[in-house]
Parts: sequence; C-alpha cells; structure tokens
Amino acid sequence: MINRMMLFAALIVMAVFTAVNVNAQSKKKFKVIAFYTGRNDLAHISFMHEANRWFPEMAKKYNFTYDSTNNWANMNPEFLAKYQVVIFLDTRADNPEQRAAFEQYMKKGGAWMGFHFSAFALTPSDFPQNWDWYHNEFLGSGQYVSNTWHPTPAILRVEDPKHPVTKGLPKTFKTNPNEWYRWEHDLRKNPDIDILLSVDSTSFPLGTGPKQYEIWHSGYYPVAWTNKKYKMVYFNIGHNAMDYDGGTNKELSQTFANDDVDKLIINSLLWLGRGK
Repeated sequence: MINRMMLFAALIVMAVFTAVNVNAQSKKKFKVIAFYTGRNDLAHISFMHEANRWFPEMAKKYNFTYDSTNNWANMNPEFLAKYQVVIFLDTRADNPEQRAAFEQYMKKGGAWMGFHFSAFALTPSDFPQNWDWYHNEFLGSGQYVSNTWHPTPAILRVEDPKHPVTKGLPKTFKTNPNEWYRWEHDLRKNPDIDILLSVDSTSFPLGTGPKQYEIWHSGYYPVAWTNKKYKMVYFNIGHNAMDYDGGTNKELSQTFANDDVDKLIINSLLWLGRGK
C-alpha cells in the first residue's frame, strides 16, 4: 500500500514538473529584428515610426525582444542567425547579396512578417520587379497593379478561421484607414498560398477618389496570407492616413490603434516566434 502511494505521489510530481517545463518552453523569449528604410512616402514613414513604438511595448508584454535597423547591410547570414523572426516594415532588400542571404534564411527555417509596401514592385519604378523568388514564389503576388485612394477603413473577412494567425478574431472586423493594394496574380489559384483575410464585400465602395479607378466597387482582394512552404505572413496594412490635401502632412490615423488588428499581429508574431 505504501509503495503504491509513493508511486502515485511520484507520478504527480512528474506531471507537475512536465507541465511547468512545457509552460516555460512555450514562454521562452525569442528575438525579432525589423528592417526599414523610411525614405519613401510620409504615410509609410509614419507607420514605420508607429511600429517602432508599438512593438517594444508588445515585447515587454509577450516576452520577446525587438530590435530595428535601417542598415540593410545587416541582411547577412551572421546577423540574421541571431534572430528567430525578421520583419520588413516598409521596403525590401535591393542588394543581390542581401537578397540571397534573406532567401537562404527563409529556406533554412527562418520566419518573416511583412507589411504593406514591403511587397510593392512595379516595373518601371524606383522599386522594380527584379526579384522573382521574393515576389513570384515567396509572396506569390507578383507586381503591384493598383490601389485605392484616399486611405479608408475596410471590413475584413477571415478566410481561414483555423489558422493560429486568425485565432480569436471575429468573422469580420473593421480596420483603421489604409491604402489597399491590388496584385498581378490571383492568389486563390496558387496551391502554396493560404489566404487568411480578404476585403469583405460590405466594404464597397472602397476609397473616395477623386479618380474613379481609385475606388473599388467589387472584386476579390486578399489582405493577409501565408506561403505554406515557408514560415511567413504578409499583411497589406501599414499606410497611415496623412493630411496631404490640407498641406500639413500631419498623421491622421494609426494602424495599431485597433484591437482586432493588434490581435492579428500578435497572433502572427507568436506563431512565427514560438510556433504557436
């Protein structure tokens, strides 16, 4: 009888130890590095500054470290090896060596989160589509085609409610103002792409013009997706409304001042950093 009681007590101790150990592992700190340029469009620069204020606050709350840099020369194997998650806040790498380093980082199991302008590519422009792996294979979207104007809120619809990124989000929710992009490729036809969020039809008309083609009245527009071959998430958000018309260039909106969007980003970051 005593031996049985001792065995039972030992099993309880082992169970408690295992639970504590698993819990500690799930909260293990991971490291995030955000790259940014901050040289194109005041709205993107506004978002970059907002992100660099918001992520450090989230790092304290969710137990990760957050660093940021505008030195793209850091996009090299030695530097990237220090981090579990890479974020592109506005642009992308342009140097061939930097691009090769990022591609290898991702193919070796690295994680990435990209916002809005980080997927932009248009030939001819200051950001031409001259990186096939990134735009056609990794993102799957190809070139930028058009956008809405002015920045306006949209109602987003959850397309994959079972994915960790969308966990706990309502079926539809409203964002803060944003400029919305349309892409060259139909992501629904790409078997590697899992579309997580799209513009809900209740958003239309989306945009205010004054040019009519800057107002969307119908269509299918993915907003967030992941490529199942990689540990990555892209969001077509990250363009704050600015007072361009009034000439003051003041910030009129923020991206992260939205509970559902904040939850979306944190879900994504914890999934990328912890695999949960």
